[in-house]
Amino acid sequence: MNTKLRLTVMSFLQFFIWGSWLITIGAYWFQTKQWSGAQFGAIFSTMGIASIFMPSLMGIVADKWVNAEKLYGILHILGGLVLCMVPLVDSPSVMFWVMLLNMIFYMPTLALSIAVSYSVLKQEGRDVLKEYPPIRVWGTIGFIVALWTVSLLHIETSAKQFYVAGGAAFLLGLYSFTLPKCPPQLGTMPSKTLTDALGLKSFTLFKSPKMAMFFVFTLLLGAALQLTNAYGDTFLHDFAASPLYQDTIAVKYPAIIMSISQISETLFILAIPFFLKRFGIKQVMLFSMLAWVLRFGLFAYGDPGSGLWMIILSCIVYGMAFDFFNISGSLFVETQTEPAIRASAQGLFMMMTNGFGAVLGSSLSGIIIQKYFTYADNTKDWHGIWLTFAAYALVIAVLFVIIFKHKHTPQATEEAQPDPLLSVGQA
Repeated sequence: MNTKLRLTVMSFLQFFIWGSWLITIGAYWFQTKQWSGAQFGAIFSTMGIASIFMPSLMGIVADKWVNAEKLYGILHILGGLVLCMVPLVDSPSVMFWVMLLNMIFYMPTLALSIAVSYSVLKQEGRDVLKEYPPIRVWGTIGFIVALWTVSLLHIETSAKQFYVAGGAAFLLGLYSFTLPKCPPQLGTMPSKTLTDALGLKSFTLFKSPKMAMFFVFTLLLGAALQLTNAYGDTFLHDFAASPLYQDTIAVKYPAIIMSISQISETLFILAIPFFLKRFGIKQVMLFSMLAWVLRFGLFAYGDPGSGLWMIILSCIVYGMAFDFFNISGSLFVETQTEPAIRASAQGLFMMMTNGFGAVLGSSLSGIIIQKYFTYADNTKDWHGIWLTFAAYALVIAVLFVIIFKHKHTPQATEEAQPDPLLSVGQA
């Protein structure tokens, strides 16, 4: 099996695990357990809480002490054990702690999978900007296959979805030990400062005003991502209460409709190298922000009947919203940092997006929706919810245009030269 195929399998399983429950946990929570919306917001904040410290911490471990692929495998095996415990949980408070433990093991694997891929590709002298997107696209395919599996098995509202995810986690954990070795690089370098000794070199990225501002906006966009993950599927499920929509395809198979978002991702992922080299990170991220505005706005006016086309178009737009922010962002971080801090730098990116951003998005949205958009009978004003989210994304886009300063030079993108301020040789 050649290297690209091996990384492709890794990417597929990485997101198959997440796709098995991430979009459908809302249906399990509200339709089966019938727990409250405020408590659900807390559950979705677990990935944010875990991402605040675990991706950076595990990135430091991978950069200084343990092979990245081995650490990656251990975390997936531990995560699989926890996922298999979820069906035993019968209270929202216990569910919070179990899902937090699961996220503690899973969230750092997102950054580690990127670090492993970049490391292996560069070991073979390949161009990461060209070679990684076609590998990563199979992660999105894995997410789609997981969604379809859960939906076609009719376990969207069942605890069985967590067994599917747990089994995939065990498989990937064992498979990881067969991947090419990615030994620590920072550990072989002399520790000239306390920062070096503690493995905190990646935090010097904040010394660069451009990178500091980049991370601030990734935090804000990370909040937008959590909104659509948390509420998209249950939004469609709620239409089942209306006789007008209960027999429509979107209500019967909401996870399949939502999977159009991931199908769209596969196209936009492959377009990333062109867009990054042609327009640069600032314009690509702006495209992402405007796509978020459309994503939420179309949901606000769509429905499973005559407005189904708006929901489908929203799912198509999601591909640009997600990829042009998440994947382009990780590639941008790679071009701005040294290989010795690759894992911890990607962990830092995840900390800002899936960490602080997720906590901001999931916690505040749960409170706001419960207070301002939930009626006495516990139904929700989805039109108002999605319009509020759209306004949030639009404000971010306007501020980004004004504040973020970055001059795009195609040659620099091609050569992927790091910012001199961010060299690991700096004190």
